[in-house]
Amino acid sequence: MRDLKELREQIDQIDQQIVSLYQERMEIAAEVAEYKIETGKKVFDREREESKLASLTALGDTPFHKHGIRELFEQIMSVSRKRQYQLMTAHGIYEKPDFTEVEKLDYEKAKIVFQGTEGAYSQLALREYFGEHTDSYHVETWRDAMEAIKKGEADYAVLPFENSSAGIVSENYDLMVEYDSCIVGQQIIQIHHALLGLPEAELSDVTDVYSHPQALLQCGRYLEGHREWEKHSLKNTAVSAQKIKEDGKKHKAAIASSLTAEIYGLKVLEECIQDNPTNATRFIIVSGRRIFVRGAGKISVCFEIPHESGSLYHMLSHFIYNGINMNRIESRPVQGKAWEYRFFVDFDGNLNDASVQNALRGLQEETLSFKILGNY
Repeated sequence: MRDLKELREQIDQIDQQIVSLYQERMEIAAEVAEYKIETGKKVFDREREESKLASLTALGDTPFHKHGIRELFEQIMSVSRKRQYQLMTAHGIYEKPDFTEVEKLDYEKAKIVFQGTEGAYSQLALREYFGEHTDSYHVETWRDAMEAIKKGEADYAVLPFENSSAGIVSENYDLMVEYDSCIVGQQIIQIHHALLGLPEAELSDVTDVYSHPQALLQCGRYLEGHREWEKHSLKNTAVSAQKIKEDGKKHKAAIASSLTAEIYGLKVLEECIQDNPTNATRFIIVSGRRIFVRGAGKISVCFEIPHESGSLYHMLSHFIYNGINMNRIESRPVQGKAWEYRFFVDFDGNLNDASVQNALRGLQEETLSFKILGNY
């Protein structure tokens, strides 16, 4: 058996050769990029790469080596593409996204829509973002709000996107894909749920509780302590409070904000009943115009990828290679495609950044479908 030191020295020599050959390959890849720049040829050729990987994999002596060779060259080819994207951006060859940069959002005379009714958390987020004195109105569903934007009946819509306890509002993720709208801002508000009843009601009177499914979920531990209560899901927390007022039944209560209690003349039977004391919801501000404010620092995108091993890893590598900080990733089933998913990613950056442009170019070329949801 050879000495460990001798074996390591031999590996070091081989590694030096690999590094030298890798750098030589990258130099040739740069020449390939120059050719593609001159001819307008796309960087990513899926069929060519798959054929090349198959021929290289066949050179392996064992199944273990075949697998390793394929993985190694997938990485090398991926890095090569990223280098080519960089060179093309450096040459000014970049199809800029269909977004217009603005100095600030103009909403002094804007009409703003939110889902629910007076006192909804969406209305609270609206006031926090746009101010108290705005021309706003409410609609019954989130889809109605998106339709108002699409038809030009409203300039902005305020939609809940995710909660720190209950997670994403999945329907609104799907609506952002369906509608050609744009996230132009966000507002995070603390959510303090209260149990509301009629002025003459007491906690001991309650048998039925009404609220939005997310609010019921966010107060799960509290409701677990009252298993005898019937729980009913409605479209909105404020709608639930409105129902309690209109029904006039002491045994009915709603989970909503204390502000909603004031609006509908209800009594707070119990305060801060949410499971998480720091419970917060992120609301997005949506516009029908594809715009972003100068200096915006967050980008949201979504994409579909081939349903095969390693696909997601290769897509996320575009952020790593370009030094971009990714904040979050979510997945949603693609309608009509069993076991296939659409991924939603938030990351730091601005559409004018070269690193962002490189990453977006790679994603656009290598995904099956790709959409920028907004820069805000």
